[in-house]
Amino acid sequence: MDFSVPSEVCIIGGAGHVGLPLALAFAKSGKSVLIYDINEESLRRIAAGEVPFMEDGAEELLPEVLASGRLQLSSDPARVADAETVIITIGTPVDEFLNPVFKLIRNCIDTLLPHLRDGQLLVLRSTVYPGTTDWLARHLNDHGRNLLISFCPERVVQGKALEEIQKLPQLISGVTDEARDKAAKLFSAVAPEVVYLEPIEAEFAKLFNNAYRYIEFAIANEFYMIMRAAGVDYNRVLEGMSKNYPRAKNIPKPGFAAGPCLFKDTMQLSAFSNNRFSLGHSAMLVNEGLVLHIVDEIGNSQKLENLTVGLLGMAFKADNDDTRSSLSYKLKKVLEFRAKRVLTTDPHVTTDSELLALEEVIEKSDLLILCVPHSSYKGLDLKGKEVVDIWGFFNKKAEGSTPALNTVTTVSGLPLSGVQHVG
Repeated sequence: MDFSVPSEVCIIGGAGHVGLPLALAFAKSGKSVLIYDINEESLRRIAAGEVPFMEDGAEELLPEVLASGRLQLSSDPARVADAETVIITIGTPVDEFLNPVFKLIRNCIDTLLPHLRDGQLLVLRSTVYPGTTDWLARHLNDHGRNLLISFCPERVVQGKALEEIQKLPQLISGVTDEARDKAAKLFSAVAPEVVYLEPIEAEFAKLFNNAYRYIEFAIANEFYMIMRAAGVDYNRVLEGMSKNYPRAKNIPKPGFAAGPCLFKDTMQLSAFSNNRFSLGHSAMLVNEGLVLHIVDEIGNSQKLENLTVGLLGMAFKADNDDTRSSLSYKLKKVLEFRAKRVLTTDPHVTTDSELLALEEVIEKSDLLILCVPHSSYKGLDLKGKEVVDIWGFFNKKAEGSTPALNTVTTVSGLPLSGVQHVG
């Protein structure tokens, strides 16, 4: 799947969640863009005008930029040499010991090395361990290569990346002033504002953004578990403490804090600080422990071994199809050991062959757990089944609305032994 027209921008891993929205944004701005990816199936789908995952606005924009010829696709690494700028969207994961794994980005660079040419701007886009940008410059220099190295991290919400790329400030850094200035000129085509930092500063800024958000969720989840132990409905407390009170308006609701970035980036900061990032570790224990808290709470009041439990929502967040690092699957694993049977459903996920239809899960389950508050679940007829709803989703009423039409037995902020009826 190749074209022979040189491109201004080549995005490595361009068929993924980070690369494709960026490719579309650059193509929309008038730049010629090459998506390089080894995933032939994703390339085929993109070439056919199909976005491989949920991304607001992408389905409409993709056919337009394909028809214009500004978006090209290839699985041939030799095409990388034609581009003025190469953007790498491969980041740094963590291993089972919560330490950063460098080999993915090293292997990527070494694979591309024969096709990179001196003078190209090489931009790291995804989260990297602090010091990676400078390491990359040394690594290329050791191989006798002279490229302009930059780190310009994405800081967008997955599913709304295309919109936020064009609305949020872009952090810009470079190993040299020339690299920094070229990167700034490039991203000024899509971002409303650029913010200059040194590479190490930009690397920390990206990690801090995600770790701070992860800790915010942990505070909400810790508050929730304290209220549960006291037999108090936390969602009512949260509503009361935040209503028209500006200093509490940004406290998030309790819920599963997961996904491919927040946990991973928090653990990278911990690894960098020699495991002395106590707030990060505490946040991990709270957010990951919420799953165990829910199971233990059910088990303390009911015989789990006699229950068929239905999980509503398996993506890592609402109105999304990505299951990476989803805590719904951690919950599933725990329940498979303790419950009689576990059934799962999700209206958006297409990569899990074990998912059942929503109606079947509701019908066959003795107990339901709302893992992900997808908007399509609003007004859902739960057949009077008992529901564990940490989000307070099924109790939430739209402004000016009447209570829910169907009767729902919901377990929200109250102990399981004292259920609440809505409607």
